[in-house]
Amino acid sequence: MNLRERDAALTELMDDPACDPELLAATYRRFGVVNRLVSGWGTVWRSTLRPYLSGLGRPARVLDLGSGGGDLAERLVALARRDALAVSVTGADPDPRAHAAAITREGSGVQFVCTDSRALVEAGERYDVVVSNHVLHHLDSESFATFTDDSRALSRGVVLHSDIARSPVAYGLYAVGITPLAPGTLLRTDGLRSIRRSYRPEELERELGDGWRVSPAAPFRVLAEARGHA
Repeated sequence: MNLRERDAALTELMDDPACDPELLAATYRRFGVVNRLVSGWGTVWRSTLRPYLSGLGRPARVLDLGSGGGDLAERLVALARRDALAVSVTGADPDPRAHAAAITREGSGVQFVCTDSRALVEAGERYDVVVSNHVLHHLDSESFATFTDDSRALSRGVVLHSDIARSPVAYGLYAVGITPLAPGTLLRTDGLRSIRRSYRPEELERELGDGWRVSPAAPFRVLAEARGHA
């Protein structure tokens, strides 16, 4: 497997509108477990989000763009509640299949809307923090530019986009490690395709351009950070 170059032409099964709905629904349900194991949001919460939100001294609004099955939005609310912070999280995803999976997680402090970043900007929405998880590698060049520009336009404060860092080691470990969770889902096929589509830190920094900082947030992860300009 050649991972020296990003395979932007590769398509993930879950991005196909005609993919098996049962496999997709099962994949969304298991994302919560997978993300807890590999996404590094616990570290990001402790190092960046909690200090920023606690410094506001008021209730905060957080937006999770491309929220998928809703597990990150739900987790951020739980982390805020644990740390006695008043935070409401909105998860936004334009895919109705993702929205259908996410609304099962709706509850106190977390809501989901079936829409995209451009519609939120045009509606005049503003948030204290905008985040995304595993979204950037899905996007083509035009969508990437729109998504990242919109994320800054929607935020009065911090913007954080977390994704996979492409490497042969990440590919090999994921191929083996995901095996117990993969049956009946798209996790193995799409996860390996995600790694092949993902960016190395220096590639992501070039793609994002001025105003962004890219750093490792956890093993085999990249975290892109910028200030919003809402």
